[in-house]
Amino acid sequence: MRHLHWLVTGPVILIVVLFAVSNRQSTSVTLWPLPVSLEAPLYLVVLLAALIGFFVGELVAWINGRFWRREARAKARRIEALERELAATQAQLGPAAPPRLPVPGAPRT
Repeated sequence: MRHLHWLVTGPVILIVVLFAVSNRQSTSVTLWPLPVSLEAPLYLVVLLAALIGFFVGELVAWINGRFWRREARAKARRIEALERELAATQAQLGPAAPPRLPVPGAPRT
């Protein structure tokens, strides 16, 4: 699995580095309603925009996963309650002999 990770990550890093080296020209970035203008290399502008887009996408995915996280917490609480109930029931019954399971391949009696 680690090799697969580097098999994918390596070319992506190489492409990003080649993009940065090839696009070092300075560009002016303005945000329309604000009277702010910044001079930055083109690769920095593009990579920051991609990074911001990635984080916004992750935020949206995290927000949309709230149902499954809530469901997992509820099921974990239910499992804990059932385990406590099972332990209490086993304590009330006392030490009982475990049920005998048939051995595969043994003759039936």
